Amino acid sequence: AAAGLSYVGAYVINTYKSYDNFLQDKYALLPAVIIICVAVVMFIIGLIGCCATFRESRVGLGLFFAIILVIFIAEVSAFVLGFVYREKVKTDVQGTMHSVFESYDGKNPESSVVDYLQEQLHCCGVKNYSDWTTTQWFNSTRNNSVPLSCCRQDAKNCTGRLDQPQEL
Repeated sequence: AAAGLSYVGAYVINTYKSYDNFLQDKYALLPAVIIICVAVVMFIIGLIGCCATFRESRVGLGLFFAIILVIFIAEVSAFVLGFVYREKVKTDVQGTMHSVFESYDGKNPESSVVDYLQEQLHCCGVKNYSDWTTTQWFNSTRNNSVPLSCCRQDAKNCTGRLDQPQEL
């Protein structure tokens, strides 16, 4: 389990590099760091449990039980806090995404991140393609279309025009 959590934490940190423009808050990596720390602690606790079982130590097994109980309480607390603050996180991420979409011009680094995100997640805009109609890029192009990264992968001749929403 510790190795699996370490892999997940490292994967999240590595993936963060692709989406760091959307997650401007540096605390966005905190969950990944916590996951890696939990993996280290789990390894140590597992080692204590194995040694206590091997030696048949009542004190060691009692310590192991107490640690497992504390971890369970911490997990329940983390779940409750995540549930309570889910809307705040959603609002913060959407606000940051709107500001990144607003700075889209098709040339700057943020634009390539937006294109990458839309292609990888098979989406268009923050909520849908109509989010593009309020951006400076949309108003400056005056061609009534969204970026080509909004096009569906199976759409052959997609131009990003809003009069063909089935291709987006």
